[in-house]
Amino acid sequence: MRTPSRVATFIDKGGTGKTTVAAHLGVALSEAGDDVLLVDLAGKQGDLSKHFGLWDEVEESIERDDDWPNISTVFQDEWDIIVEKLGDAAVHDLILSTDEGPDVIPAHPGLDSLDAELGNIDKPSDRYSRLDTFLTEYVDPLGYDVVLVDLPGITNNVTYNGLWATRHVVVPVEAGVFEASQLEALEKDLEKMGENFGVEVELSMVVPNKVDRRTKLAKEYLREFRDAYPEIIARPVPVSQEIRNAADEGRTVFDVEEPSKTGERALSRFAENADELRNRIAEKPSSSPPEVVSDD
Repeated sequence: MRTPSRVATFIDKGGTGKTTVAAHLGVALSEAGDDVLLVDLAGKQGDLSKHFGLWDEVEESIERDDDWPNISTVFQDEWDIIVEKLGDAAVHDLILSTDEGPDVIPAHPGLDSLDAELGNIDKPSDRYSRLDTFLTEYVDPLGYDVVLVDLPGITNNVTYNGLWATRHVVVPVEAGVFEASQLEALEKDLEKMGENFGVEVELSMVVPNKVDRRTKLAKEYLREFRDAYPEIIARPVPVSQEIRNAADEGRTVFDVEEPSKTGERALSRFAENADELRNRIAEKPSSSPPEVVSDD
């Protein structure tokens, strides 16, 4: 059985283009030959599915009350019982194909209450390991090369599940003081996870996103990010209206036949960053079982 590399996109802030980066890295990895699964845990709005024109299908399923099981279900105590009843269909029904390469497990409204439900689990090592158990037991056997999890733009129990399961984090940042401070806070959170639970989560890549090199501010923060994270800073992705337009049309910029110059530069950067990311996450296993140091 092939063990996929796992990685999460996360920063404790909305609007940095986290989901856009996840979608484009997923397509870039797929175009390079990897079998990729994208998992949307970022919220019920389903932005990752919208990037691939799948959200209408998901919403119709919800409206028909034909949306069970779904991604929130895999965190429940009853998941194993569901698999016993439905067999392989329990997992396969969660996964949708895209026209651009990656498969997607879409978000679901059930994610809204998931943080509180996980908070009711007394033992932290159980509370935070639900996603890891699901991926290890039910997704790994499917043979994907890379599983990329898009996490909420807030630190909560769902986020910690994603970090615990993937052990590798890609952080999209814009050029700004708040992003820099949030990146520092994330590093401290990852250190605490290692100290408390023996779960080593690596900050694998910092992706400067929506960068406008014409501004002095962008240039200054690029220099600061390079100085602070010289070994993991990615090639900056330029701001491009074409990326926004493609997302509105339910596709990534990889699917645009004649992209603009900024679109071409963005494509090139995503491809380069995906290649570098593949090397980094392949060097260390994502799902080695943790040694729990403390349950406090």
